[in-house]
Amino acid sequence: MSEKLNRFSEKLSEGRHSSDLYGSNKSYQDHLIAQYTLYVEMADRISSRRQTANSFFLSINTAIFAFVSYGQSENNSLRDAEMQFVVAIAGVILCFTWYRLVRSYRDLNTAKFKVIHEIERRLPLSPYDAEWEAVGGGDDSKLYLPFTHVEKFIPWIFMALHGFAFAIGVRWSAVVTKLLGFIASI
Repeated sequence: MSEKLNRFSEKLSEGRHSSDLYGSNKSYQDHLIAQYTLYVEMADRISSRRQTANSFFLSINTAIFAFVSYGQSENNSLRDAEMQFVVAIAGVILCFTWYRLVRSYRDLNTAKFKVIHEIERRLPLSPYDAEWEAVGGGDDSKLYLPFTHVEKFIPWIFMALHGFAFAIGVRWSAVVTKLLGFIASI
């Protein structure tokens, strides 16, 4: 693990000048703080985009369930098994995309905070590193439960709901009759 951390630290400084080769230590520190500030702001923006994406997928899934509920009324074409199947498959695909996006944002944030921790090694204080250590690195749920640990299950819950809505909405006797008719015609 320390070899990987050393390569990471080298990569962060690769092609850059150390403080003694930079010209002046004040100029180096000013640039380091400016880059650190910008990088922390970018990490915060990733978190904001993540929340916006979650709100979008939650809204779309809620709209799908409202549409399906409305479609269950009499004399409505959504009661057809084919249409329910299409809506359910679309919901499952949407939820899987949501899950992958949650994982992608988690991985991106993890990488960003590794870089932030590494930059903090060059600063007088390391507040993000100290905070992460204070909450046990996310390993002790009594101290801190990372949002991703909860967030990654929500798309799967909606995926199961789409499957359940499909299962209870389909007129299985009609499906079996169609299936048996198809098999008999072969």
